[in-house]
Amino acid sequence: QVQLVESGGGLVQTGDSVRLACVVSGHPFSTAALAWFRQAPGKNREFVAAISGTGGNVLYGISVKGRSTISRDNAKNTGHLQMDSLKPEDTAVYYCAAKMSSGPTENALDYHFWGQGTQVTVSS
Repeated sequence: QVQLVESGGGLVQTGDSVRLACVVSGHPFSTAALAWFRQAPGKNREFVAAISGTGGNVLYGISVKGRSTISRDNAKNTGHLQMDSLKPEDTAVYYCAAKMSSGPTENALDYHFWGQGTQVTVSS
């Protein structure tokens, strides 16, 4: 059974940074692309970032590009999302997702496994 468990969310202030983690079990980690999506109340799920199985190919959503870094440690079956210069509009539940092939994509429908999400709240 594939499981994804996110951590690292919380209440932060505008301008702060947050580092989210996603631990994956039950699937060969290095063969799976990982992605982060987010969903704010009343809004559609939004693509944040994705990374290939080897870590050599990354994608970023337009709203976070330039202030976010996605990474992974295949030895620890863990992915990370670092977000800097946080804004109130970054407030959302952040979800980690994995797909059973290595190439990253921006489409949520491509991802087969999802975590429960971690809340990030940015106060103004």
